[in-house]
Amino acid sequence: MSPQMHRPDAGPMCPACAEPLEQNDRYCGACGRELSGFPAPPDGPWPDQPTLMMGHHPAVAAPGQPYGTPPGAPGPDAGHHSTPAEPPQSGAAPPHGAPGTVGAVPGGPEADHHTLWPTAGAVTTGQPTAPAAAPQPGTVPMAQTAHPDAGQTGDPGGAASGAGPGGPAPDHRSAPGGPQAARPAPGQPYGTPPGAGPQTAHPDPGRTTPGGDPRDGDGVPTAPVPVVGPVCVLCRAGRVGADGYCGNCGHARPAERDHQELELSSVAAVSDRGLRHHRNEDAFAVSTTALPDGSPAVIAIVCDGVSSASRPDEASRAAARAADELLVERLPRGVHPQQAMQDAIVAAAAAVSDLAGNTPANPRAPEAHHQSNAPACTIVGAISAGGLLVVGWVGDSRVYWVPDDRSQNPARLTDDDSWAAQMVAAGLMSEAEAYADERAHAITGWLGADAYELDPHTATFAPDRPGVVVVCTDGLWNYAESPRAMARAVAPDAANRPLHSARLLVGHALDGGGHDNITVAVLPFPVAVPSGTV
Repeated sequence: MSPQMHRPDAGPMCPACAEPLEQNDRYCGACGRELSGFPAPPDGPWPDQPTLMMGHHPAVAAPGQPYGTPPGAPGPDAGHHSTPAEPPQSGAAPPHGAPGTVGAVPGGPEADHHTLWPTAGAVTTGQPTAPAAAPQPGTVPMAQTAHPDAGQTGDPGGAASGAGPGGPAPDHRSAPGGPQAARPAPGQPYGTPPGAGPQTAHPDPGRTTPGGDPRDGDGVPTAPVPVVGPVCVLCRAGRVGADGYCGNCGHARPAERDHQELELSSVAAVSDRGLRHHRNEDAFAVSTTALPDGSPAVIAIVCDGVSSASRPDEASRAAARAADELLVERLPRGVHPQQAMQDAIVAAAAAVSDLAGNTPANPRAPEAHHQSNAPACTIVGAISAGGLLVVGWVGDSRVYWVPDDRSQNPARLTDDDSWAAQMVAAGLMSEAEAYADERAHAITGWLGADAYELDPHTATFAPDRPGVVVVCTDGLWNYAESPRAMARAVAPDAANRPLHSARLLVGHALDGGGHDNITVAVLPFPVAVPSGTV
């Protein structure tokens, strides 16, 4: 006889496939079942497993069912039924609520103690559980749980939650002093019956909760309204998000004065910091009013702060605001536009001079500010009113005339108060030589307390053809100095789209290097139609 091999004592077996298990196994090597709930071995050898009768042995669950589901129980895909549940079969779990069955294990007390039953409340499917039937008065509904391998948990009949024919699977947790408490829905306090509504009403329906959950009047979360930010002024393709950065180019949104735009019905202006300066020292003001006869009057003022002076940004803003306010006040009273422009420049000069005696450090001691230059700026403006085009300026900011018919000659309507202009006027240098000199932009006229004398320049024109008026600082005309160069930079549809044209002009300067602040106003000039003509 061949010797018999020694057979070890019967050890634990997989409850699903009866595969022998090692003592420290966490998963079955044959079927892969998780054994985390397997009872710990007692001290000493494992006891022999008794032979169970067929009628009392727990049945193996059908595919897709939680282990322990009695044979014949509806599958995970079973439809919703309104008929009463069938009476429990032999070996199946009696329905919850029956006398003496709270916490009973399906299969009776003789059931194999290796059986892995679903842990109460271990809902891991990630799907919402449908509300249970309304509880009887004075009772708390039983919890509906699902095994991790179970199907959908939204079946009211519990077919996919490991329930037997007579009801849901037992929950071994017991509420103190009474039946088992139901597992609350997400966001509900523990013990809330399934299907119960919100515990507290929203304090202000239709508004956003402190947590950022917009709700309607019934407290139901609604879809958030997308916030559309402004168009990025740098790439013109993306929009600036709530974090202040463009979603297309990634650049941060400029500070308030770093880039400004304003468009009215018949005039538009854009101001930009440029690429080299740490702040924008330019300013503009545009407005519309009416003459006494009711005809429109359009105003554009542009100021350039003198960088070598103190607080140039404040100077340019004060000058632009003062000039614009005076023109809006004088023109409707019948003051001639050229005289109004003269008065506006004087008012702007006074506003800038007032800044010198009101320093933030010590407003009571203006002499303490003498160690630095007083605030200063240049100014240029244009008025379109009554078929006339009136311009006024002090400094080196300019006004250009660009006809709609580009075959006609454009023109520069102002003369610079600068060293280069003096050299050209005196015949000492050609214009090209003068503006190539490093002293070209040294100004000889400005607004400020330390200006030698105030000499406002004004001029009146009566164009006989339609066109656009370009009012700008040297941050733009440095890259389009001659009238023809400026005409080439102005968009052909500038008369119909002044803001678009102003943006393009700023972009032209930025593409050229953006060495200075850039400010431009575009004012379309239509030809006045004489009365009595068609």
